[in-house]
Amino acid sequence: MPPTGRFAPSPSGPLHFGSLVAAVASYCHARSQQGRWLLRIEDVDTPRVVAGAADQIQRDLEAFGFAWDGPVLYQSDQFEQYRHYLDRLLDQGDCYACECSRRGLREQGVRSGPLGQIYPGNCRHRQLAPEGRSIRLNTADARLIGFSDQVYGGFELNLSEAVGDFVLRRVDGIYAYHLAVVVDDELQGVDEIVRGADLLENTCLHLLLQRKLDFASPRYLHVPLVNNAQGVKLSKQSGAAAIDHERAPQLLLAALRHLGQSADDAMLQAKPEEILNRAVAEWNTEAIPARLAAIAETFGS
Repeated sequence: MPPTGRFAPSPSGPLHFGSLVAAVASYCHARSQQGRWLLRIEDVDTPRVVAGAADQIQRDLEAFGFAWDGPVLYQSDQFEQYRHYLDRLLDQGDCYACECSRRGLREQGVRSGPLGQIYPGNCRHRQLAPEGRSIRLNTADARLIGFSDQVYGGFELNLSEAVGDFVLRRVDGIYAYHLAVVVDDELQGVDEIVRGADLLENTCLHLLLQRKLDFASPRYLHVPLVNNAQGVKLSKQSGAAAIDHERAPQLLLAALRHLGQSADDAMLQAKPEEILNRAVAEWNTEAIPARLAAIAETFGS
């Protein structure tokens, strides 16, 4: 059966070259298998949403030749679904309320791992009321969680030691990315996830959540990150420039080269749709370099 993939940017600013690389990879991977490609706007963290950014993202994608299947899904419309599945985890005894703050944990000398503070389970057995408190997933029995990535091969993480009990709903009532993305992928039927290599560790958290909720686990393919000249990951926080519609052919070809794909400069005069169609026809996952990051080739953007 053809797969269902997705591109899921957060509307905290415009798309940049790193976002474009992720979009190209997910689009080509799905379309090369005659699959569906969905667009999801990950606006669950409402305080970080920039007004107008979601519409700008869609205009950017259209200008670069992308076409998605079905309506755009907004996480801000899904809060009742997140509540439902969080309640299920609470009823199963997999989650608990916590009143610890990051500052308090720092003062306790709590050590950090690849995803931040490693929560030691201070509130795990206190049976606090969930109202007005954060909700954490109990990872005491998680141990090693692993998967086979289509680019990086075998990857595993001992969640109880490297992450600890992680937050699914913040104290301010905002649902965490981990819960939202797992629920969305299940409800949308996404079974092929392509995203940046900075989310390799996060994937292990998502696999655990999928098991707790009896969800199917998608296949995963992570792609190398894009760094700026200083070796810092391109992001809105690092000041990455918005992608320039006037340079769509150049930037698409640069994204394909970053992914180890064929990118003939003869296509510089082609329309973005033509570049993407050719990229889909020639897509080769085995050519994607298994490196964690590389300096961006963005033609000065």
